[in-house]
Amino acid sequence: MPRKAAQPSVADQQAAPGGAAAVDRALSLLAAFRPGAAVLSLAELAERTRLYKSTVLRLLASLEHAGLVQRSADGRYALGPEVARLHGVYASAFSLEAVVMPVLRDLVARTRESAAFHVRQGEHRLCLYRVDSPQPVRDHTRPGDLLPLDRGAGGRVLMAFAGARGARYAQIRRDQVAVLQGDRLPELAGVSAPVFGAGGELLGAVTLTMPAPRLDAGFAGPVKLAARRITAALGGEYPEPAT
Repeated sequence: MPRKAAQPSVADQQAAPGGAAAVDRALSLLAAFRPGAAVLSLAELAERTRLYKSTVLRLLASLEHAGLVQRSADGRYALGPEVARLHGVYASAFSLEAVVMPVLRDLVARTRESAAFHVRQGEHRLCLYRVDSPQPVRDHTRPGDLLPLDRGAGGRVLMAFAGARGARYAQIRRDQVAVLQGDRLPELAGVSAPVFGAGGELLGAVTLTMPAPRLDAGFAGPVKLAARRITAALGGEYPEPAT
């Protein structure tokens, strides 16, 4: 008769209602691999999942057979090639546009100003997606346009969260938003906030642009909310504000 564990395993605590216990336990082993812990020993896997080593070994045998984990020469374990194949299938079916564009449309509907999603491309920033303001007077940046990285709210945010030094960038990291007037062009203003991916990496910036006289400090809240919505939809988490 198997021994009863002194404390519930991670899988027992997070069991899927109506699910299979063995599957929950196998999935808890896969979840034990994280950035900074890509290769784990049997003892580390048992500790992280709170499963007996004998149970972990049986589950690893099945996961290894399926290509979901692989054993290295030193006896430790890492994720296997099947994980990469599944990621490729997921990525091919996943559209960043499908996540970003609805948020940009909502932001434009709320502010009546133009919204864009910028990503870094070398020493420039690329306007990847854009929704125009319904107002006739607006800037006319298009998707695919390359803009300066060191000027404008979107560029400043990308530089700040890539680690650029200086008081301006430190302030953006603290505020998690840039509100600038006349930084790229004298007649334009912008409000921008960073977007992060599932691994905590900087993916891009949500940027609201408008003629300088229409800049409203109240736009910072909706822009930050839009950036957080995209981050959450991509499986990311927003970092704590820098101090």
